[in-house]
Amino acid sequence: MSLPGSKPPPGSRTAKRCVVSSKKSVVPTATQTEPVLSGSELIDFSNTPDANGHFGRFGGRFVAETLIGPLDELAAAYDAARVDPAFVAEFEHDLRHYVGRPSPIYEAKRLSAEVGGARILLKREDLNHTGAHKINNTIGQALLAKRMGKRRIIAETGAGQHGVASATVAARLGLECVVYMGATDIERQKINVYRMQLLGAKVVPVTSGSQTLKDALNEAMRDWVTNVADTFYIIGTVAGPDPYPRMVRDFNAVVGREARAQMLAERGRLPDVVTACVGGGSNAIGIFHAFLNDRDVRPVGAEAAGEGIATGHHAASLSAGRPGVLHGNRTYVLCDDDGQIIETHSVSAGLDYPGVGPEHAYLKDTGRASYVGITDDEALAAFHQLARTEGILAALESSHAVAQAVKLARELPRDAIVLCNLSGRGDKDVHTIAARDGLSF
Repeated sequence: MSLPGSKPPPGSRTAKRCVVSSKKSVVPTATQTEPVLSGSELIDFSNTPDANGHFGRFGGRFVAETLIGPLDELAAAYDAARVDPAFVAEFEHDLRHYVGRPSPIYEAKRLSAEVGGARILLKREDLNHTGAHKINNTIGQALLAKRMGKRRIIAETGAGQHGVASATVAARLGLECVVYMGATDIERQKINVYRMQLLGAKVVPVTSGSQTLKDALNEAMRDWVTNVADTFYIIGTVAGPDPYPRMVRDFNAVVGREARAQMLAERGRLPDVVTACVGGGSNAIGIFHAFLNDRDVRPVGAEAAGEGIATGHHAASLSAGRPGVLHGNRTYVLCDDDGQIIETHSVSAGLDYPGVGPEHAYLKDTGRASYVGITDDEALAAFHQLARTEGILAALESSHAVAQAVKLARELPRDAIVLCNLSGRGDKDVHTIAARDGLSF
């Protein structure tokens, strides 16, 4: 038994699978049709990253020498844990009995009818304990922290959901928890700040830089360097130096494995498109990963276009960024001509980040996934439309994916299926949305 995030689930007679390699000639298995192509190469997307943590030209480790040892220790601990039947069994037990997995797939019939075109299905990660996909990863990393003998965990958070999820598992396991959060994000996510405090976490306001997620991550890394002997850093997204991008992906990959199995069992087929919001990209890679070797499934990420890409007030690293190094990995970043990271904007605190996970950068470069910008206004309109037609309040982050699902549904025929990852619920965003609507509490 092993944690299966790095490998796709087995194929089926109804799904066109392709397990291929970077070699030019491949002998397909009985369930394969054609390989996934990228330029002139054939790629098995289940075999990334390489031994050095690289996804093509992205990923790796770009950190101070003082962090090499701790990262080596973390990588060794994770590689041992992910093939340990006892660790995997405990992780899966907690996902089922504490998180409440599996999360269902729900057909948004009234939304689909209003939009016209393809059917829109929602993977309901908002129904998880704590209200988002973040708990999948924090459960895994907290169990690893306990296994490594660490008594203190730290985390960064933007929208507050990762902070809440980290505080939740720390309370359950009896660990000290410190969460770094930008002062700007604290103001727009007061409900989640109080939730973290109720759970026993110390929330540290970050007042440097833009006072958002990027700066919170900077401060958390400084803490980790100083206190590495007894502290475990639970990064909340698929960014950072190796092994974080693959580890966070593997813990979140349960979303895609479930969704793929549910589609085959309940619908007898796979979706035509899978869409998810992308900031750092943990929920998106979580649902994309199981489908990457299904050549007929198109992954589409929805980035935060803010006030519009042309305005410069956005957080769309893949749509408007360039390759660079941020927070220990090479990826697409938003920077000026001198290579300095620029300030970003999004109505959604969780997407307000000037970089993206290196695996998403790799998927963009290989052409396996596409990424589009969704503006603040489009996300807010999707929030209201989903609430009005389906009785679901989606997080502002997730509302970007809903907006993209609506766009795709309009373009596709009625027999097509768009699967949208509803990564979190919107209770935390009520004050922000009310303020945009001219209301106050």
